[in-house]
Amino acid sequence: MPVPMDAFDDVRPAVRCLDLLPDPVAAAIRSWSGSVPVEELRFVDTDPAVADTALLVDRYGPWLLEQSANCVVVAGKRGGETTLAACLVLSHTRADVNGVVRRHLGARKASFAPMGRAVGESGMEYGGITPIGLPADWPLLVDPAVADTPYALIGSGSRRGKLIVPGKALAELPGATVLEGLGVA
Repeated sequence: MPVPMDAFDDVRPAVRCLDLLPDPVAAAIRSWSGSVPVEELRFVDTDPAVADTALLVDRYGPWLLEQSANCVVVAGKRGGETTLAACLVLSHTRADVNGVVRRHLGARKASFAPMGRAVGESGMEYGGITPIGLPADWPLLVDPAVADTPYALIGSGSRRGKLIVPGKALAELPGATVLEGLGVA
């Protein structure tokens, strides 16, 4: 079975590409800790025009859809308070925002966060938000299928480039909770 690294000609350790990453992502990689060595996080330089998953898999191979994960920012609201959280699901699924996410956050209402707020508070580009380097107070909800994948192709924090990260490492990120039923078909 191919892995995401097989789709790209130039795959480098992310720790050697910090200058190509937004500040919060580069800082998180510099201070990496966990059971997966930082050298196992890979960076591939891709065209920003194909940052969206559908365009990326059209260019590099449809099999990548099964090994790609999307990070979406959600706003949960209750009693005038808003909690931002990130959800990481495989790209061929969607996050159950109004069910699993809303209940987990204890919110009356949950929806995708406004783009300006997600970008402004994460320090990342829309279409490239990644779970690595998110604000420390954001919960990170990870679908078990992402945690179980040998390698997931995810955003790099910008539309230019992607990261390839073992699923186990994503489940160990600060604030991460593996949440059953998060990703739905």
